[in-house]
Amino acid sequence: MTSSVQPRQPKRILVTGGAGFLGSHLCGDLVAAGHEVICLDNLFSGTKRNIYPLLGNPRFEFLRHDIIQPILLEVDQVYNLACPASPVHYQSNPVKTVKTNVMGTIHMLGLAKRVRARILQASTSEVYGDPQQHPQQETYWGNVNPIGLRSCYDEGKRLAETLMMDYHRQNGVDVRIARIFNTYGPNMSEHDGRVVSNLIVQALQRQPLTIYGDGSQTRSFCYVSDLVRGLRLLMAADQLHEPVNLGNPAEFTILELAEMVLELTGSPSQLDFKPLPKDDPERRRPDISRAQEQLGWQPQAELRQGLLETIDYFDEILSKGR
Repeated sequence: MTSSVQPRQPKRILVTGGAGFLGSHLCGDLVAAGHEVICLDNLFSGTKRNIYPLLGNPRFEFLRHDIIQPILLEVDQVYNLACPASPVHYQSNPVKTVKTNVMGTIHMLGLAKRVRARILQASTSEVYGDPQQHPQQETYWGNVNPIGLRSCYDEGKRLAETLMMDYHRQNGVDVRIARIFNTYGPNMSEHDGRVVSNLIVQALQRQPLTIYGDGSQTRSFCYVSDLVRGLRLLMAADQLHEPVNLGNPAEFTILELAEMVLELTGSPSQLDFKPLPKDDPERRRPDISRAQEQLGWQPQAELRQGLLETIDYFDEILSKGR
């Protein structure tokens, strides 16, 4: 499953967080399309394993750098993906998470302003918190706990959106904001604590599958190639500065996901029910009308198809003991 977005002309593109799950797929897709890509990552939650296939390509450059610190680069576009996206990672150092979302975004916006680059901010469905609107539209302001364990990420991403729009209004920076819903696929970390990777790894290791609450909470799962295609279409769109939801509107309960994982892996694992984490949203599903109308985008991969590819990836990783 690869992107079909083709460039009008090759560009020099910076991808922060480029060694992470989503960033590595984006880097590979951009290089394959003929662009020159600078992958910037401090490897806090990303890994060089994800970008090994790109390291020998003359159009690809890896820089180990933390965007909390300024950097001077000449680029045409910036995809700002730098920030741990799983609760395990972003809650392990919440102050660092806030700094990445705030100081890091300021530095990337300053870079974009200086070199007149277009910049895309990877925001998140977490800006909606535990939503009281279903499905969630971009006009919904959200229901977020500003002092909870998840607020370093939720509020950090909300402030990053604020910075994007203020730099656009005050300084004319050409911004794009993608609100990304649950995404999965190869290159996910086996230790990141997200539900798809957790369930698959537990099933392959024949361990009990952890279900928080009673498993009735719902999520919408988008395969990574669909998401990358959406990001590139959003970056290429003209005069679209408002946030755009990118995710798969097909809604599944966590129990349904677990049962599908057990079926596809053939695992004899049992279900292990545990208390629901604080501020965990009950329902999450994107309204993608804006993406459909403005970008002509909608997901193509079905959950079963994407899970099979993700299971194959984790099966290989675990068998090699990496």
